[in-house]
Amino acid sequence: QVQLVESGGGLVQPGGSLRLSCAASTSIFTFYTMGWYRQAPGKQREMVATITSSRSTNYADSVKGRFTLSRDNAKKTVYLQMNSLKPEDTAVYYCNTQPPVEKYWGQGTQVTVSS
Repeated sequence: QVQLVESGGGLVQPGGSLRLSCAASTSIFTFYTMGWYRQAPGKQREMVATITSSRSTNYADSVKGRFTLSRDNAKKTVYLQMNSLKPEDTAVYYCNTQPPVEKYWGQGTQVTVSS
């Protein structure tokens, strides 16, 4: 079964850091542009960052300079390093291909930024 599993979320104080991981069940994802998305309560899901198979990255303006996306194709894993976290970063974070494919949405990982 092809799937993506997110992990690494948690509760962190403003200004803190977290690293999210997205593990793929198959190496086919190493050929795809991958993305991290997030959905805050009462809001639509939004794109946070994307990374191509050649590791070119793109970030939403709201996270530029604070978040860094990387991938380790040997481990079939995509990472999102999040620094200088703000309360408005609180959301459920998901990974998927870019553009996203409905069947690849997983459970996501909750990130809560609060003092």
